[in-house]
Order: sequence, then structure tokens, then C-alpha cells
Amino acid sequence: MSLVAGVDSSTQSCKIVIRDAQTGALLREGTARHPAGTEVDPEAWWTAFNEAAAAAGGLDDVDAVSVGGQQHGMVCLDETGAVVRPALLWNDVRSAAAADKLVADAGPDGARYWADTTGSVPVASITATKLRWLAENEPENAARTAAVCLPHDWLSWRLAGFGPGSGAEGLAALTTDRSDASGTGYWSPSTGEYLPEVLEQTLGHVPMLPRVLGPLEAGGRTPSGALIGPGAGDNAAAGLGVAAGVGDVVVSIGTSGTVFAVASEPAADATGLVAGFADASGHFLPLACTLNASRVLDATAALLGVGLPELTELALSAEPGAGGLVLVPYFEGERTPNLPEATGSLHGLTLANYTPANLARAAVEGIACSLADGFAALKNTGVEARRVILVGGAARSEALQQAIAAVFELPVTVPSPGEYVADGAARQAAAVLTGDWPAWNDGASTVVTADPAPDVLQRYRQAAGAPTLRAR
Repeated sequence: MSLVAGVDSSTQSCKIVIRDAQTGALLREGTARHPAGTEVDPEAWWTAFNEAAAAAGGLDDVDAVSVGGQQHGMVCLDETGAVVRPALLWNDVRSAAAADKLVADAGPDGARYWADTTGSVPVASITATKLRWLAENEPENAARTAAVCLPHDWLSWRLAGFGPGSGAEGLAALTTDRSDASGTGYWSPSTGEYLPEVLEQTLGHVPMLPRVLGPLEAGGRTPSGALIGPGAGDNAAAGLGVAAGVGDVVVSIGTSGTVFAVASEPAADATGLVAGFADASGHFLPLACTLNASRVLDATAALLGVGLPELTELALSAEPGAGGLVLVPYFEGERTPNLPEATGSLHGLTLANYTPANLARAAVEGIACSLADGFAALKNTGVEARRVILVGGAARSEALQQAIAAVFELPVTVPSPGEYVADGAARQAAAVLTGDWPAWNDGASTVVTADPAPDVLQRYRQAAGAPTLRAR
């Protein structure tokens, strides 16, 4: 029996699953925490990886391993392979002004230039903006930077036995994959090439960059002989974990919400609402993100004095449309649409509809409609969808499943709960080992359908004042 390991090195923790390469059966798993903060010494990731691997029974018997990880983080290495400064993570916003400068520097239609060239309009999360910040604020560290890589690249590199002191030979061994490279701002998903002019404009020179591997290309071996897969950004790895294909839209509902699709053509959205990433299988992964998701349900449940299961029951007891009650869930501003200073609001209140059940229903429908705006932004880039795959902490809510099916007007598949990023990385490791994507049996999935609810979405958009997101 051949074993494969999948790693999810996220912002919060490192999770490792070990599976049978042929059947996908879960055999062992382990986890370890990462330190909090928006800048982290990468050595903390290596420590957590080793703790998680030990908790999973070790990796000495594993035949292949692959790493899915948080995207966009800036890891700078000097000529010896040592880390120049703590890595800036995706959620570090100090480079917001640098992002604005990059767009402005590209001329009056700068957003269109960036969308067409890199698939995404620069924002603070993108690696290129962090390099610009580094050059402007820490010029000595910028000058010392001989190589730049991403969190999952660095962890794969350490797995291959490299690290501080590896020198030029070690830096030349850095690898990445197209999904994570597409989130840097200096690699083009449409051409598959790095953009040295962007690096000159940001860091001030062109450092050594990881070689971009193909979807089934090994990046080396661990000291124990296991093949190392190309890895992936977290969303792309999650797509592998639920076996998403062209025509599938994945909706993930956690603290924030993401809506991404597997598409056959690259996306370029000058509005900045959609990031035109690549995926881990050779296709593309246009993605929209909302800031407000499961915490809206938490807040509503707390207001009503119930738990989340009871909130779902209340929502299901109300009629679709919540009697005309509409909750716009911009509790912490919003990203899709780009309204960072917005607040949440409740509309359509009457003495008849102001009930706990309708408020619960309005909260659920508000989240579903907000995500539908992200879906509309995807469709405006040419995405065609056949179904929704719903994952995340709130995916088990039957009320939310039905609301998404109604406002998206698509069937919703809810996979069995799992560590989708780590599972996707394990699936990739199995594919690298065998040369083909495995047809694992991932357990029972629930398929949910509901009558279309265009009137619910229309009332929501009127209340939110965001008609520009309606799909063309």
C-alpha cells in the first residue's frame, strides 16, 4: 500500500492528513498551531509542520507529500538562503498605499492594465505590493533579498532538505505551482511567465524566483525519499479536495466567504472584484471574496439568545423572503462590493414581519445574497456554472444550503465534512505518485435544490444599493 500526505499550512495552523494513495482512505492525521499576527518568522511554520507530522505518526512511510498553503505571503531570502525578515502574510495591510501607487503608476487605465497582465488588480494582500512596501520602507532588506518565494514554496523547500546556509544551489531548487504564482502580481496566468518588469518596479531588482511546476510535476524528494508535489494555494487545494471541475462553483463560508469557479479560460476583471487566479489542475480559478459570513450568523444567534442549530430551525420555520425583511450583512465593511466603510442594515421592518424566525431567515438570506453578488461578479468575467459545491463551517446549515440554492438558481452539493485543503494536497500527491488524478470515494454528499428566488435577491440588491454587481 502506498501512502501520501497532504499538508494545509494555513494562517492559523498546520494540518496533515495521511491517506491511502489508491483509495483515499484516511489513515492518520495531526495538527499544530501557528503563532498569531500578520508577520511571522517562517521557522514557526517548520516547527508546526514537524509537530503536526509527529502527531500524525511521522512521514517516514509516506511515498509522496504535497503542501497547500496560505497565499500571497512574502518570504524574502538572502544569498545564503536565510530569511531576511519575518514574512508578511496576506492579511497584513501595510502595503495598501503601495497597491494604490502600482495602479496609478500604470496610467489612467491602470486597473485594466493590471487585470489584463496579471489577472488581478493590486490590493494589499498581493505579494508585489508587499515588495513595493519593503523597497520603500526597508531598503536595506530589499537590497539583501536574493530570492522571493511564498509560504507553501518555502515549506516544500524545507521538506526537500534545504534551508539557511543552502546558498545559490539551494535557492535554485525553489519551486512553486501556477495557482500560488498567480497570486503574486508578478506572474501571468494567461502566459505562464514571470513579469520581471513588475519586480523592477516593486523590489527594485529581479530576484531569483521559484520554478513553476506543472500540475503533476514533482519538485524533488524528501530526505526519506518521498516525492514532493508542486503544492497549491489554499483555495486551489480546496478545489482539488472536493474534486471541482470546469463548471463547478465552490462557495466557502467561514469567517469570510469565498466564491470561486474552475474555468477553462483566464479571467481579467478591471473592477478588482474578481481575482483571476490559476488553479492546480491546469485550468483557471477566478475568485471573489466577501468579508462577512459565518460571524453574521453568530451575532444573530447571540441577539436571539439561541445556538446555531436553533437559529437554523428558526430560519427554516419562516417563509422564503422573511416576510419582506432584508438584512444587508456588511457588519465589517465589505470587499465585494468594495465598500470598506459600510455597515450592516435591516430593511423592510413591519409589525407583522418583525419576528425571531424572520430575523433568522433574513440573516441567512443576507449571507446567501451577498455571496450571490460575488457569483454575479464571476459570471461577468464569463464564468458558466453547472452547480455549487458548498463547504466551510456554516455549510451544514440546511437553511443556508436552501438559501444559496434559491438565489444562485443552481443545485448545491454539500460534501462530507473534511480538511479540504489538506485533502486536496493529498490528492495531488497521489496524482504525482501515480501520474493521474485518483478517483477517490469521498463519502456521501448531499444535493440540495430549491425554487428560484429572484425576488429575494432583487429586494436585497435594492436594500444594499449595489446594482452594478448584477450579472450581465
